[in-house]
Amino acid sequence: MRRVLTALCQTQTMETKEQSLEAAAVQIAEAARQGAKLVVLPEMFCCPYLNKAFVENAEPAGGTVWRFLSEAAKSNEIMLVGGTMPEQSEDGRLFNTCFVFNEKGEQIARHRKLHLYDVDIKDGLKFKESDTFSAGEDITVIDTVWGKLGVMVCFDVRFPELARLMALRGAEAMIIPAVFNMVTGPVYWELLMQARAIDNFTYVLACAPARDESKKFVSYANSIVVSPWGKTVARLDTAPGILYHELDLDMVAAVQAQIPVMSARRADLYSLEWKGGN
Repeated sequence: MRRVLTALCQTQTMETKEQSLEAAAVQIAEAARQGAKLVVLPEMFCCPYLNKAFVENAEPAGGTVWRFLSEAAKSNEIMLVGGTMPEQSEDGRLFNTCFVFNEKGEQIARHRKLHLYDVDIKDGLKFKESDTFSAGEDITVIDTVWGKLGVMVCFDVRFPELARLMALRGAEAMIIPAVFNMVTGPVYWELLMQARAIDNFTYVLACAPARDESKKFVSYANSIVVSPWGKTVARLDTAPGILYHELDLDMVAAVQAQIPVMSARRADLYSLEWKGGN
């Protein structure tokens, strides 16, 4: 039986990095006390979701936030998907980065957000993540004792090609630190998570920050777990909290065997980009 109790920590992002780390530490420790072995933090759990804040709080791997995540994983003996942080690379570029640590506090993965959130919604939100961040280049699938896990970040979920490539590499669950806003969240949040689950018959787990109406960028919150059948099996509301769900990764293969979305693929007809013509 390949089962793991998972905890999505819907933390409150504070005004300072130190306060945000303290809030995350409390929830991580509580999740571990409840028996969770796979713990997930939200996108930008350590600073406000603003370009100015990204620059002010950027730091390299091995910095304050990285060390906090490593120690939290080790001291609580958990696998920790560390939400995201503004990572400064050696060449000075910034990335929206998710670091993943094992129960020994060792980094086992790094996912840099592949698709940058540049939107201009009529009568709604305008935000250009590429003003600050560079796009990552790597598809992230992690081998664990329970099975393979794919990691993507927020806007990445809108691209079904990415989830399919992860599934083809064996990912049985997609873990998504994310911050949807109050324009797109009510419309697309649950629908997109269900769509990616149904596309590939995998679990989808999306972890968001708690909602704070006083922030310039207001999180939709509603951290969620969707089963391989595309059913929402657990969901929070808007307040800080921890969402628990036991993943049954043996279910993934069982579901995929019933409806052959993988084996029935016509890869001979597909291309990544249509070139035009009949």
